[in-house]
Amino acid sequence: MKKLILSLVAIATISLSSFGQAPEGFKYQAVVRDAGNTILNNQAVGMRMTIQQGAIGGTTVYQETFTASTNSYGLVNLEIGSGTVVSGDFTTIDWSAGPYFIETAVDVTGGTSYAVMGTSQLMSVPYALYAKYAENPGPQGPAGPQGPAGADGQGGVTTAGTNVTITGTGTVGDPYVVNAASGTCGLSIGDTYQGGIIFYLDASGCHGLIAAPSDQSTGAQWYNGAFMDTKAYGSGLLEGKYNTVIININQGGATSAAAICGNLSLGGYNDWYLPSIEELNKMYQNIGQGNALGLGNVGGFANLTYWSSTENDNPNAWVQFFISGGQSGTSKGNTYYVRAIRAF
Repeated sequence: MKKLILSLVAIATISLSSFGQAPEGFKYQAVVRDAGNTILNNQAVGMRMTIQQGAIGGTTVYQETFTASTNSYGLVNLEIGSGTVVSGDFTTIDWSAGPYFIETAVDVTGGTSYAVMGTSQLMSVPYALYAKYAENPGPQGPAGPQGPAGADGQGGVTTAGTNVTITGTGTVGDPYVVNAASGTCGLSIGDTYQGGIIFYLDASGCHGLIAAPSDQSTGAQWYNGAFMDTKAYGSGLLEGKYNTVIININQGGATSAAAICGNLSLGGYNDWYLPSIEELNKMYQNIGQGNALGLGNVGGFANLTYWSSTENDNPNAWVQFFISGGQSGTSKGNTYYVRAIRAF
């Protein structure tokens, strides 16, 4: 079978069911290309989707299959949770017990000889499913003993996540300071690396996201002259890449925010893309004006508005205000700043 390149476009809108016995689910799109990067359009494909818990290759909590067809753009549209169940029960997944990952496998002939194309982490969107547990919580357990109060009214937090350290004693005179620490690969947030500035590291400390060292535009529009629904709904980390692909496939052109980033060649790399709204927020928090790591605005962002690749609806897309950290949906015809990123 010809080797495929599957471009995961978006893990998009939640489709929570509230009527009858219809299953819960969330929308999923993918662009299927062959090894020559040619889009496989109007073609029947078999797909197997597997939700894994804990890590890539972790415990399979749910698996289902689909028989689908790509459209004229090579897009395949699925609703995870509504396929032919192989194992597990989608409605009983505890989304609070993540992280969760989704593995995509494809048979280009439309059969069941699946080849694994890739695995990506489920970010913000699927976790909206957790709201049903919050609305209908289980019984409260017995109260445990209360820990000692921290000095000067501060809490007793002394531990941090992977590749993050906390210094200080938690007092007014010696407050806690959160520091981004180097991982096993010797990388830290704020480092200049592979053509830009690291603004996010995953748990391994060896992979993450890089922002271009300067803005690619100070006045680009999101759209390419006509309002349309490109279906670029991905909002979480690592989803801007696939938003950018689908925007440029559906919208075309060379002057939109997504096209500027998708066509960028910088620092010897040409895999730059327009960040999702959460990726923009991470830049603001870690290397921008909202820096919580003591690094300052090392990314050199303007105190103005930046486009994300996350679409809101037909006429609007999401932006981030780097002067305040706020976010909003606004007209795609407006002109705002653009900063490209890439994954490594």
